[in-house]
Amino acid sequence: MFTLVVTAGLCKLSLWQWQRGMEKEAWLGRMAVAQQVAPLTLARIDWRNLESLDGLSLGGEVEWVSPHVWLLDNQAVAGEIGYDVIIPVRAGDARPLLLVNLGWVPVPASRQQLPRPVIPATLELDGLLRTAPGGVLLGQNIESGPYPNRLQSIRVNALSEIIGSPLADAVFYQRQTPFLHHYQPNVMPPEKHRAYAVQWLGLALVMLVGGLVLTRRLSP
Repeated sequence: MFTLVVTAGLCKLSLWQWQRGMEKEAWLGRMAVAQQVAPLTLARIDWRNLESLDGLSLGGEVEWVSPHVWLLDNQAVAGEIGYDVIIPVRAGDARPLLLVNLGWVPVPASRQQLPRPVIPATLELDGLLRTAPGGVLLGQNIESGPYPNRLQSIRVNALSEIIGSPLADAVFYQRQTPFLHHYQPNVMPPEKHRAYAVQWLGLALVMLVGGLVLTRRLSP
């Protein structure tokens, strides 16, 4: 029974990794097509179909919704911990607003201090749109006080309440920025997911064969 349960669990992990590889390959294909399309402006986006927007390029001038600045905590670059600078922007009267990741800044010498990034009043969008942001959240998410505020995870609804205006369920990763752009949309390629799937399947077969052999030897 133990052998069957563990083998089933390993097979499930193998199937999950294989499916992740297929999903990643499909997403990369959609993103490649999206990158060939002329960049949309924020005012022209139809947010009703979020999945179709993932990986789009955007252009056009936008305005920072002052004074809101959040520092996304625990962002590592080249082994050094820092923050990603997150701001809301708007294009004229278009709604919803959009969160823009302006890139990375290092942590000051003291954890009690926060960087004071200088935010441009306007910027020309140049980068990649990713939909449905989120992440692991442990404890308090947003620290209060004067801006910038430390942020543990991007929760669009909570930030929207603070701003007092709707936010798109997305983050735009700006390339041309006064800070360090480090975002990589494809951390693990489909081939690596498939390799993990084969490894899990191999472990499942080893577990099954080993369990059957041991059972036969222990049988009277």
